[in-house]
Amino acid sequence: MIYVQIFLAFFIPGILGYGGGPASIPLVENEVVDNYEWLTTNEFSEMLAMGNALPGPIATKMAGYIGYEQGGILGAIVGVFATVAPSLVLMITLLGLLMKYKESPRVKRMTTYIRPVIAVLLGIMTYDFLFSAYEGAGIWQTLFIGLISFFLMERLKVHPAYVIAGALVYGGLVLG
Repeated sequence: MIYVQIFLAFFIPGILGYGGGPASIPLVENEVVDNYEWLTTNEFSEMLAMGNALPGPIATKMAGYIGYEQGGILGAIVGVFATVAPSLVLMITLLGLLMKYKESPRVKRMTTYIRPVIAVLLGIMTYDFLFSAYEGAGIWQTLFIGLISFFLMERLKVHPAYVIAGALVYGGLVLG
């Protein structure tokens, strides 16, 4: 039964997560944190931070990690397959149709309407992570890490992987 749950936990966000990994992250969080309660919000945010520091698509890394934690190697395989299966099927079946109507005003309008929904989902997830960080580390530590991270990435153009690694080291030394 766990393999069916792993499959559903990643297949459903794969179907509904229009826009790739970043769009499906809040949906995966809902499944693994709220629905199945495999991880807490804090554990999910730590797993997401580590996954972002590694190369490759974030959705498959999350599926592999969570699938392995819940069902071993077979669970990881099921999770990764469930993540890529919707995209694979849709890409194969709908590519011709999309290419035929790519200049259609309806297709362009659909994309315009979906973008704000993705932004709201990412905003909700950010709020959940901020609230979790506030509860765990306190407001001053959260603000310090956030402001330093923003400065490093936006002003100094430091790669996000280095910023995440630095935040992990800081958290391990100061907050751990």
